[in-house]
Amino acid sequence: MSLDILQFIRQKSLDLFEKVKGYREHMHMYPELSYQEFETMEYVSQCLTKLGIEHEKGVGKTGIVAIIRGDHHSSEDACIGLRADLDALPIIEDTDLPFQSKNNGVMHACGHDVHTSILLGAAEIIFEQRNNLKSPVKLIFQPGEEKNPGGATLMIADGVLHNPSITEMYALHVFPEMKTGNVGFREGVYMASSDEIYITIHGKGGHGATPHQCIDPIMIGANLLVQLQQVVSRKCNPTIPSVLTFGHFEAIGATNIIPSTAIIKGTFRTMNENWRAEALSLVESQTKEICTSMGATVTVQISKGYPYLENNPIVTGKLRTKAKQILGEQHVEDLPIRMTSEDFAFYSQEIPVCFLRLGVRNEDKGIVYGVHHPKFNIDDNALITGMQVMASSVF
Repeated sequence: MSLDILQFIRQKSLDLFEKVKGYREHMHMYPELSYQEFETMEYVSQCLTKLGIEHEKGVGKTGIVAIIRGDHHSSEDACIGLRADLDALPIIEDTDLPFQSKNNGVMHACGHDVHTSILLGAAEIIFEQRNNLKSPVKLIFQPGEEKNPGGATLMIADGVLHNPSITEMYALHVFPEMKTGNVGFREGVYMASSDEIYITIHGKGGHGATPHQCIDPIMIGANLLVQLQQVVSRKCNPTIPSVLTFGHFEAIGATNIIPSTAIIKGTFRTMNENWRAEALSLVESQTKEICTSMGATVTVQISKGYPYLENNPIVTGKLRTKAKQILGEQHVEDLPIRMTSEDFAFYSQEIPVCFLRLGVRNEDKGIVYGVHHPKFNIDDNALITGMQVMASSVF
């Protein structure tokens, strides 16, 4: 990246700060749930139109794909992809911000308003320097990151990786554990796959004083939860990160009532696709065997989620170097693996990608809450850092 481009990105990101902050505040006020981002799509489209950037709405139903080309590019030239997500979460906001959500029960608590605003700002920077691009840039504003099957699958099905093809792709995500001004990278496997498990145990209810006349789904469920942990502790190669967690156990009886049904819900996460398939098969088969052996019937539903996310070492290394150039080496951190998941992983299974983290924490301002928390917020200065890194990725 030339010194002239570097200096332009630094200065332009400062000049755009208030504008991009306005983007974020507008989208934060009007959040929409996954696959319902119609107004958000229209707003982003209006912003792109004002910038003069050609784009197509309705990709993946509520997504947008935009193209930035220099005068020397053809319509068939392969692109570099930049992605942001549009959807919000079903959370009641508790921040008292002047731009707090006006859509009751819906909140941008995962920072997707931040991601989209940064990409709009980066798009303006890139558009002004489009004749210095070696490759065109495809901007992907994606719906439904928060909910299966993942908006990335819809965008891919609609051909976002082709016509013209994308050779490498970048995305960032807010990281409240990291201070504002810093970014983080990890080459190789970074985030886990994510699948949902739904178990309904059908027993025989009755009086608590006569358990011998019942088939107690609570006791069966308790045994099941303990025994299923052996899928991870005894079946999994210990070198493969793996988590099986059940966060919902519902069996509505009383002190003297054994219920007829127990409902259990959980998640399985790992970083190996072969083991992922084997483990899910084991969960299902062992659940059925255990429940049958104790006299109950059971239904097991597994909702396949996102695959593991792998950052291409070459692509990630390139952006790490550029981030050190534009931010300073002291502002670039190494990331550990995480068992959280992201549907950007679907792109990583198809093409070389880099998924990085953006620090948004500021303890002096009380900005310390994690994503998916009702009080989540960011230090606005993170918008500048995000624009600088995302814009530099394509030069």
